[in-house]
Amino acid sequence: MLDFRLQVFYTVAKRLNFTKAAAELYITQPAVTKHIRELERHFKTSLFERSGNKKIVLTTAGAILLQHAEKLAGIYRELEFDMNLLIKQHAGVLRIGASTTVSQYVIAPVLALFHHKFKDVEMSLITGNTEQIELSLLNKEIDLGIIEGLSKNPQISYQPFVDDELVLVTSTNNTSLKKSTLKPDELKNYPLLMREHGSGTLDVIAHALKPHYIKLSDLNIEMHLGGSEAIKLYLLHSNCVAFLSVHSIINELKNNELRIVDIKGLDILRPFYFIQPHGQPSQLAELFIRFANPSSL
Repeated sequence: MLDFRLQVFYTVAKRLNFTKAAAELYITQPAVTKHIRELERHFKTSLFERSGNKKIVLTTAGAILLQHAEKLAGIYRELEFDMNLLIKQHAGVLRIGASTTVSQYVIAPVLALFHHKFKDVEMSLITGNTEQIELSLLNKEIDLGIIEGLSKNPQISYQPFVDDELVLVTSTNNTSLKKSTLKPDELKNYPLLMREHGSGTLDVIAHALKPHYIKLSDLNIEMHLGGSEAIKLYLLHSNCVAFLSVHSIINELKNNELRIVDIKGLDILRPFYFIQPHGQPSQLAELFIRFANPSSL
């Protein structure tokens, strides 16, 4: 329902690329250029300017228009939701972002059930680490985030979703670690795989080790990897250990490919959180949160 010229501008402003915007909107690049020029004639000012290497950046006027376009897009989404409620129909667009563990192992069944019940809600899911999902939320690129970790941004509202546990795992074929239990200090003796910087998992591990006077820099970190699947595959071909979500290793435990190594006095529990900006929440996001809450399923 948003004026199509504004929609074109909004897409270009977010992507800062005419070609990508054209592909996303299913129109030609000349059509994108035409709509932008019409807006520039209307407002009597340039909205984009060229920088080096054929890149484009927003002008001051373009940045102001983007702020208003974001507000209008949010208003139209809520308007569509409210009008559909009058005819007892849930419809609209819901953009969700989830951190890697949630996206790969937790949220897909909930999305499928929600889509089955609310077929007129158009949904999309993007994946990133916790830091990236929070940034996407603040940049209004998503309506709802689901993250792991201990991050607490004052601009964001956090609501618990489900609990998770991080456990130390290794390959069942690990030739250097035969024990089934370690003392916290013994962690320093084994090569460790860790998630990438910006991952909520990394923050949670650091926080859990702190009472045992162990810093991440004390550990023998062999490599940082950008996801649980990469870590699991590395484990299967090495003598490393790694902290992984129990949600992510169910099949490997069943198939006797990985095993859990207990650590005395160290339980790493964490909740996954729904996140929204403070202020007026998206009603579709609130609907999804109520639906996804385990007590209401």
